[in-house]
Amino acid sequence: MTTKPEHYDIVRRPIVTEKSTMASEANAVVFEVAIDATKPAIRDAIEALFNVKVKSVNTLIQKGKRKVFRGRQGRRSDFKKAVVRLEDGHMIDVMTGL
Repeated sequence: MTTKPEHYDIVRRPIVTEKSTMASEANAVVFEVAIDATKPAIRDAIEALFNVKVKSVNTLIQKGKRKVFRGRQGRRSDFKKAVVRLEDGHMIDVMTGL
C-alpha cells in the first residue's frame, strides 16, 4: 500500500486522553479525522500510514463547547473522532509519532 497525500488530510492527529489510553488496552486507537471523512476512507488511510490491519472503525462528531474568553462569548469548532480497532497482533504507538 502506498501513502497518498490525501491520507494526511483525512487523519489529522491522535487523541491522547485518559479514556483513549484505556481504549488502547482493547487494541483501539482514537484519531481526530476530517469532518467529511467516511469510514472506508479512514480505514484505508490508517492502514496505509501505519502499516496495520484495521478490524473496525467507529466515528462520532464531537460538538464544540461554548467558551467565554475575555468577556466575549465564543464557540469551539465541531470535530470528528474515529475509534479504530486493530486486528490482533497489530498496534500503533501514538506517543512516538509518525
